[in-house]
Amino acid sequence: MNQDTSTTPSSTREDIRNVVIIAHVDHGKTTLVDCLLRQSGQYRDTELQGERILDSNDLERERGITILAKNIAIPYRGVKINLIDTPGHADFGGEVERVVKMADGCLVLVDAAEGPMPQTRFVLEKALQAGCKPIVVVNKVDRPDGRPHEALDEALELLADLGGEEQLDDIGFVYTSAKEGFATTDHEVRTDNMLPLLDLLVDHIPGPTIDPDSDFQMMVTTLDWSEYVGRIAVGRINAGTISTGQSFDLHCLGADGEPTKRKVKPSGLYLFDNLGRVPAETASAGDLVAIEGLDDVEIGDTLTATGADNPLPRLKVDEPTLEMVFSVNSSPMAGREGKYVTTRQIKTRLEKELERNVALRVRMIEGTEAYGVAGRGVLHLAILIETMRREGFELSVAKPHVVFKMIDGKKHEPFETLRVEVPTDVMGPVMELVGLRRGQLEEMKQRGDYSLLKFSVPSRGLIGLRTRLLNATKGTAIIHHRFESYRVVEGDVPRRANGVLVSMTGGKTMPFALYALQDRSDLFVPAGVEVYEGMIVGENAREGDMVVNPSREKKLTNMRASGSDENVILKPPRDMSLETALEYIEDDELVEVTPESIRLRKMALKESERRRKGRNA
Repeated sequence: MNQDTSTTPSSTREDIRNVVIIAHVDHGKTTLVDCLLRQSGQYRDTELQGERILDSNDLERERGITILAKNIAIPYRGVKINLIDTPGHADFGGEVERVVKMADGCLVLVDAAEGPMPQTRFVLEKALQAGCKPIVVVNKVDRPDGRPHEALDEALELLADLGGEEQLDDIGFVYTSAKEGFATTDHEVRTDNMLPLLDLLVDHIPGPTIDPDSDFQMMVTTLDWSEYVGRIAVGRINAGTISTGQSFDLHCLGADGEPTKRKVKPSGLYLFDNLGRVPAETASAGDLVAIEGLDDVEIGDTLTATGADNPLPRLKVDEPTLEMVFSVNSSPMAGREGKYVTTRQIKTRLEKELERNVALRVRMIEGTEAYGVAGRGVLHLAILIETMRREGFELSVAKPHVVFKMIDGKKHEPFETLRVEVPTDVMGPVMELVGLRRGQLEEMKQRGDYSLLKFSVPSRGLIGLRTRLLNATKGTAIIHHRFESYRVVEGDVPRRANGVLVSMTGGKTMPFALYALQDRSDLFVPAGVEVYEGMIVGENAREGDMVVNPSREKKLTNMRASGSDENVILKPPRDMSLETALEYIEDDELVEVTPESIRLRKMALKESERRRKGRNA
């Protein structure tokens, strides 16, 4: 199915709209796309099963967040609307930065109650820098605590703050409820469909500006993979046309990191149509295309016509701010649960991840067989680790550390903007905990019974803070943060206050032993699981680590006493998810990750070795 590539005298294609959807996490982007797909009339009911149709990844469905950017096409009024769904979490900002260059306009989605949030600012800034024209969609207008007018005003203020004042005279906006399936220009008047939003996309977002007489030019912004054809390069054609079987120059980086070019001949050309792709003979400037048959193509490479020396500037994304050390699993249980356990296999997997994850950095740590993996935040790296363990990998991961920089001869560290929405009656513990982590209060607002607190805090101080805030507020705090800037390093941030319980022996945990321990600790393991020497089995009630024997059994005798042999009742162990475990450990500890288990352990398994290291330190 080929698209009409006719152009108007102004060199603007009117048959296509390329739109990126940007919003903060959980403001309803993917639900909105679901609604548009259902009302487009292009699909049978059996094709659109369930909710969050674009969240096709298992991790996305389980966590309820978008991790990978995806694009679909919806035909409306003779125009093909290419919608690009992007992640809403700050840790996946790299996904947004690479796909925003494919769009001419951006749909800025804000929650009617919460208004623009930190990630909204980050992504909108990137979209404006890429030249996207914004429209504002105020979603969830059916919320009882919604304030649509104020949310719209805040979105327009944000647009002005980011340098988009000239856009305000002709800004398009609409109110929607993606859950109820309607869009309206007046939030007090409910309609029965999403047509006002589709009309806004066609009428307010410009078509791609093209120069049909220029040489072909396209940047690769996404990589896909097929078992049959290998890598598939996805991007938007900036200029010229492309035909199946035509040869091109690929401008890329050589092995030495210097720019180079080589001749390539794609084997397949596809246009995006509805939820998938369809073969095409030709495509022209403004189209989003997928090209098969390009070996060793990378994100940021440019395809140009043969002999045309006009590559685009390479894609640049913000630098990572957090690093973890990945190494092989060296515990006594290594190799029992996973298929891939060697350094070589971990190295190959990380190199494969680098092809698609543009915000990731990997370096070999000198003198070891471990790798430093740097990303945007704990969640960014935790998703990679979770994906690897589901693929069958076993590995050990060390405590996350921030990435420092030397600027003008001084050591700088990353700072982040932290926003906490919390009931006013439990605001005190939040102020205290963030203050201990060197956070500075910048703004405080009241919204009903809730207080909105905005802090500037070092990234170091955020590691492990989320769990403490949720515990202190009984799970009522809503926490968001995003990178702000690099500043001169401040003083130390408090470490974990409590020590841990370390097993002194291997074997299975016994109820009798755990019952004796639970009064002075918070256990991480239930009865009947296998442990080993050096494994962490709980949190001590005091400072300092305590070596314990969780496998100790009750001595059996022939004597029985009434009341002393009743059943042992154990408290449920603390659930340590992957992110919680990564934020919990200290510098001398590791998280052991396997396809079936997440365990905490000491780096030095033997107590004598730990004592010797402590004396040397």
